[in-house]
Amino acid sequence: MPLVQPMVAAFGLVCRWLVCQPCPAGAKLSRIPVESADMIAKLMTVALLAIGVALGQGASATSEQGIQTLISAFMDAWNRHDAHACSENFTEDADFTNVIGRSAHGRKAVEEFHAPLFATRFKNTHQTAGEVKIRMLTADIASVDVPWEMTGAVEVDGTPLPPRKGLLNWVVTRRGDRWLIEVMHNQEFTPRKPQ
Repeated sequence: MPLVQPMVAAFGLVCRWLVCQPCPAGAKLSRIPVESADMIAKLMTVALLAIGVALGQGASATSEQGIQTLISAFMDAWNRHDAHACSENFTEDADFTNVIGRSAHGRKAVEEFHAPLFATRFKNTHQTAGEVKIRMLTADIASVDVPWEMTGAVEVDGTPLPPRKGLLNWVVTRRGDRWLIEVMHNQEFTPRKPQ
């Protein structure tokens, strides 16, 4: 809190100035001792800092709600096997990397990447999110970890896969009133058969 000392000093000067002003003739005002002015300045600083922290937490809570909305929209689009709706959760210039290192750049490429998968291997999948971790990096950028579980996936030859688990690691940005995925790395924790 590098601003605390300057704020205390500024409030101290204001309070001393108020204390040193002459009282109008006949006014029934009592003077505040200079020591009390210093204490008032410190109390005012603490009050202002508390208000600032409360406002900051409110903004963070609002951001986290927006990010939770993004997660729900992504999972809903996935579970409808809708590549277009899924890609709408990404920025125009997003970067996407899947569990085996294949990548796509841009919203359109993300849609084109997923469309054939939703028509084949993932057409019967259901994905759910676990306990999400959000770290606000700035007011408009956050790092988000979304643990996932998926059922219904099949191998290229149609052989059913066991339930899968992994982690979506996102960098999300606020664009206007929406949060969107800027970077997505997908990791799978389920052991795979040797190829």
